[in-house]
Amino acid sequence: MAATMVKLALPHHFFPQFQEPNFRLITKEPIKPTNRAHLGKNYSLCRSKNGNFSTNSENKNGKIKSLIEEFNPEIPIEEAFTPPSSWYTDPDFYSHELNHIFYRGWHPVGYTDQIKEPRDFFTGRLGSIEYVVCRDEEGELHAFHNVCRHHASLVASGTGKSSCFVCPYHGWTYGLDGKLVKATRITGIKNFKANEMGLVPIRVAVWGPFVLVNFEDGATPNGILDNKTVSSEWLGSAAEVLSANGIDSPLDYVCRRVYTLECNWKVFCDNYLDGGYHVPYAHKGLASSLKLGSYSTEMYEKVSIQSCGGNNTGDLEEEFDRLGSKAFYAFVYPNFMINRYGPWMDTNLVLPLGPKKCQVIFDYFLDASLTDNIAFVGKCLEDSERVQEGLESPAYNMGRYSPNVEMAMHHFHCLLHRNLTI
Repeated sequence: MAATMVKLALPHHFFPQFQEPNFRLITKEPIKPTNRAHLGKNYSLCRSKNGNFSTNSENKNGKIKSLIEEFNPEIPIEEAFTPPSSWYTDPDFYSHELNHIFYRGWHPVGYTDQIKEPRDFFTGRLGSIEYVVCRDEEGELHAFHNVCRHHASLVASGTGKSSCFVCPYHGWTYGLDGKLVKATRITGIKNFKANEMGLVPIRVAVWGPFVLVNFEDGATPNGILDNKTVSSEWLGSAAEVLSANGIDSPLDYVCRRVYTLECNWKVFCDNYLDGGYHVPYAHKGLASSLKLGSYSTEMYEKVSIQSCGGNNTGDLEEEFDRLGSKAFYAFVYPNFMINRYGPWMDTNLVLPLGPKKCQVIFDYFLDASLTDNIAFVGKCLEDSERVQEGLESPAYNMGRYSPNVEMAMHHFHCLLHRNLTI
């Protein structure tokens, strides 16, 4: 009997969502990394020039382990090489990052202004995880996986106010506390327990104006979370420094700008963490309003803080005069940046969309004036995409650090190495 192949054209909602694979590193003998840099790309290990992986016998876990070990966090910054370009281009390495960095620990996903009142909600996505954050009728804060328990359709979209979440696929309805309140056309179903079919909860907390979620299992998702515990887990000892600089003080939320970049998420972070190295060359207007000689960098467990004095000229037409007397830049590992200039603040959240693509969300508080500075923001984005193009070149594999200014970048790379190897 001849076999016939039939190709079905089905709507996208017929296909189940794929989850990122889980990787487990298997080691026999610990391999001591050396300080010898690979000056050219090892295509037999990383990838071929056309982007395809070699078809040797080395399994995926072994390959990722080898890529991680190309960076040695034990080497002093004066002698260290940066991580290899494969950290910024390799699809398997990207999947490994999602599982070991973004699906663990606390991550900022929004602001308290988005959920100020009962029945307010907002949605988002990190990697393959869709989530919804809301306040119920009593004002209690909740977070859930934004996936219907029937056939996996998303139950909410965007932001707004609602009394419940109704799945647009088959009409299953959930309360703002996540409980299933209506399941349509299930007459005859057996062994069905409605109290076990609610939305899957996610741990959620608030620190200052920031809403945080934690996708890890092992704790009561919507139990009472101690603020000090969350603060310690997310910020470590840097929490006191951030509070002292007004990061958690009441601020009016102004607006949001969202940009999609053709670069790995770490490229944008590296740009932020170069200790002002690029400012005199890429942002001449900003450089003229900063006392770059006063630039300082401090590192904490999961946070690095860069600060710099400002040249407050008193000229209201000066492009960056609103910096005031001091610029304060805090990087919260792995992907969140907080910029405080005098009476106002903006934040940058970098979301990975693929090995060579990311989304950067700029949120502005109190003073809307910076939102008009399209040239400044555009230059930051352009710089990141230009670096990604260079990372694709066969002429580049590893770089070096400027020891006196790029300490925060080196700290970031060491934290990545630690999380990726655990």
